[in-house]
Amino acid sequence: MGQVTNDDLQLQLQREVAIALIALYPTTFSDHSMAQQLISLDRPKDVGHGDFASSIALALSKKLAKRPIEVAQEIKGYLEKSDTASIFLEKIEVAGPGFINFYLNSKSQSNLILEILHSKENYGSSDLLQGEKINLEFVSANPTGPLHLGHTRWAALGDSLARILRSQGAQVASEFYINDRGVQMDLFGQSLQAAALNQPIPEDGYHGEYISDLAKEILEKNPDILKLSPADQVIEFRDLGYQLQLQEQKNVLENFRTSFDIWFSEKSLYENDEFEQALARLKAQGHVYIQEGATWLRTTDFGDDKDRVIMKSDGSLAYFASDCAYYDSKRERGFTINIYLLGADHHGYVGRLKAIAAARGDDPDKNIEILIGQLVKIMEAGVEVKLSKRAGTIITLSELVEKVGVDAARYTLLRYPSETPMVLDVDLLRKRTNENPVYYVQYAHARIFQILKSAKDLKIDFTNGNFDLLNQEVEKNLISKLAAFREVVKSSAQLREPHRVPRYVEELAAAFHRFYTECRILPQGDELVNDLHRTRLILANATMQIIKNGLDLLGVSAPERM
Repeated sequence: MGQVTNDDLQLQLQREVAIALIALYPTTFSDHSMAQQLISLDRPKDVGHGDFASSIALALSKKLAKRPIEVAQEIKGYLEKSDTASIFLEKIEVAGPGFINFYLNSKSQSNLILEILHSKENYGSSDLLQGEKINLEFVSANPTGPLHLGHTRWAALGDSLARILRSQGAQVASEFYINDRGVQMDLFGQSLQAAALNQPIPEDGYHGEYISDLAKEILEKNPDILKLSPADQVIEFRDLGYQLQLQEQKNVLENFRTSFDIWFSEKSLYENDEFEQALARLKAQGHVYIQEGATWLRTTDFGDDKDRVIMKSDGSLAYFASDCAYYDSKRERGFTINIYLLGADHHGYVGRLKAIAAARGDDPDKNIEILIGQLVKIMEAGVEVKLSKRAGTIITLSELVEKVGVDAARYTLLRYPSETPMVLDVDLLRKRTNENPVYYVQYAHARIFQILKSAKDLKIDFTNGNFDLLNQEVEKNLISKLAAFREVVKSSAQLREPHRVPRYVEELAAAFHRFYTECRILPQGDELVNDLHRTRLILANATMQIIKNGLDLLGVSAPERM
C-alpha cells in the first residue's frame, strides 16, 4: 500500500476495521460494505482520546453475545497485527466500557500538513455532491424598497451555502426571485407618484425617505412624466422605480459580497407561458380540479393542511399560481435539487411547496428543500435598533454594513443555525479584542502571516521539517483540528448548515493561539535555527491556509495585518 492521504484516512480506517470484523466474526459479517456501514468514527474533543474514536464494540456486543470491552480488545489485537493499519496508526487504546481510540502516527500527520500546503485554496474540496445540479434561491425581496435585516441574514447564509456546496462538487445556481408582479407593484407606483406631486402617500403604500429620493431621481431623468395622464404616470413611476430600486438592491448585495447567477422575474412566468405549461403538467398528474368556478390543486393528498386555489372563479390568478409555475420552471431548467431559503413568516409555505413538487410527480424529499430562517435583532448601546433612517422601518442591509463592516456582519450572521433567532451586538462587533469572534479569527490569520513574513526576512527555509518533533499536546491538538476541516465542510454541505464553518475556524484559531503561547516558533536572539523551528513554521503555514479557506467559504476576508 502507498502513502495514505488525509482525505483517505477516515475511510481507510473504516475499511481496516471492517476487514477486522469480517476476519474475526465471519458468520456475522460476510459483506465488506455491510460491515463498513456499521462503523462510526468520531473525532474526540480531547486530543488525549486519540484522533478518531469508535463505539463499534458497544454496538456489536449484543449481536456477538460478548462484552463490549472483549470485542474492542479483539478488534484492537487484529489491527495491531495489520501491516496496512501500521502505516498510519501509532497506537490503539481501549477505553471505558469498550470505546476504541485510534492515534495517528507522525507520518500521517506530516502527510496531512503537506497535503494542505500542496492543495492550498482547494483543500477542503471534494466530489461529494458531484453530479447534483442545485438551484439555491434566497433573499428574493420585493423590488419596492431597500433590503432589510432579514434579507441580510439570508444574503450571508445563501451565498455561503452556495460556496460550500460548490466546494463539494455540486453545480449550483444562486437565484434571486424578483416579486415584480401583483398589487404591491401598483402601490409602489402610486407611492412614487404621490411623493413626486408632494401629495400624501396612500396609507397602504410605501413610506420612508427612499420613496422621496426615488421620485426625485425619476423626475430628474424623465421630467416629462408629469405630462402623462394620472393612470399612465403610475405605470411609468412603477416601471422606472422598479428598475432603479432593483439596481440598488444589486449594488448593495454586490457590496455585501453576495452575487447571483440568475435574477428571475415573476412576470416572466406569464409572459413566457411557463404558467400554462406548469398547469398542464399538474393537470396531467390528475391533481387539479374545478370547484365553484375556481381551479384548485389537491395539495391535501400530499400532506398540506388544505387544498390551494390556483385560479379564482373570476379568472384572476392566486399567488399560489406563481409558486406552482416557479417550481416547475426550476425543474424544467434541469435542477435536481431546489433549495428555498425563506423567512420566519413563511412556515406555512413548507407544506404547500412540498405538495407542489409531489403533485408534479417529483420526490418532495429529494427535489425540494425549504430552510426557514429566524429573526435578527440589532443591539446598540444596550438598546434594540428598530428604525431605519432611510426606509422608515426595520434597519437596512446597507445601514448594518455602515455600522460594523461587511466582514463582521457576514461572519456574525453565519455563526448561528438559520432556525435560531439571534441578537447582533454592534458594540461588540466594533471591538478589536478577542471578545469579537470575527476579530479573533482574523487576528489568528494576520498573526501567522506576520510570523511567516519575519521568518522569510530572516531567510529561514521552512520547506522541510521533522514532524516527529511535534510531540507537545498543543501541537497535536492543532494538527487534529486541521485534520477535521474536510469533515466540517462536508457536513456543512450535506446538512445545509454553514454555521459549522465559523464555529470550526474559531476552534482552530483558539488552538493556534494556544500553540503560539506555549511553543516558540521563531528563534530568539542569537539562537540558531533548528528543525523544530522549521517544522513549527510549516504547521503555522498550514493553519493559516485552513483559516483562509474557511473564511473564503464564509465570504469573509483573511487580512495580513490587523
